[in-house]
Amino acid sequence: MRTTDAPMTKVLPLLAALALTAAQYAIWRYAPVEATMGLVQKIFYYHLPMSWWAMVSFFIVFAASIAYLVKRDPRWDRLAGAAAEIGVLLATLALVTGSLWARPIWNTWWTWDPRLTTTLIMWFVYAAYLLLRSAEAGGARGPTVRAVLGVVAFLDVPLVFYSARMWRSVHPAVFGAKGGGLEPEMWTTVLVSVSAFGLLWLWMLLARVAQLSQAQRLDALMVWDEEDR
Repeated sequence: MRTTDAPMTKVLPLLAALALTAAQYAIWRYAPVEATMGLVQKIFYYHLPMSWWAMVSFFIVFAASIAYLVKRDPRWDRLAGAAAEIGVLLATLALVTGSLWARPIWNTWWTWDPRLTTTLIMWFVYAAYLLLRSAEAGGARGPTVRAVLGVVAFLDVPLVFYSARMWRSVHPAVFGAKGGGLEPEMWTTVLVSVSAFGLLWLWMLLARVAQLSQAQRLDALMVWDEEDR
């Protein structure tokens, strides 16, 4: 999983910057202002992509953890760690932007809605996963312990996605029976925003995996140097 010299890691930052610039134009100039919520609705174009790519990140943690348990290859453990870090970052930003939207619309920063509650639980679970990684708990069996937690933690992710449909929720359903009430220009802006954040997500993931790989090599060199002494 060598990524430091891969052409993709050199091209992706430029593609992500261009896509994010296009997304800004679409959000503020192309998409119409929503009649009821006004300009605050435009937070949606940031909130939704960050929420989706956070869940994609956690799926990567899930898949990479299974791969590690099967193959015992440390590259999968590094991929799971990188995806978890990015997922927690995006989930944090999704919670913050959701609160910024909720304040003028619901007249409160937070409510214990099923979607919000399950999302917060998901955030705590993966934050605990990162704390476990940073503490290097489990010693030699640490990667196995982390992989098991990475698999179990994913149980909450589908619950977050379906919570607004399973229980009575005030959280708006984007993909309702009538398209969630979005105009065609809004749908285009959603697609542009999701794609732009996807390019940014992929670049961050590859860059972070490369950093973790280099850090592991440096640690190994330090151990060998100490043994030579």
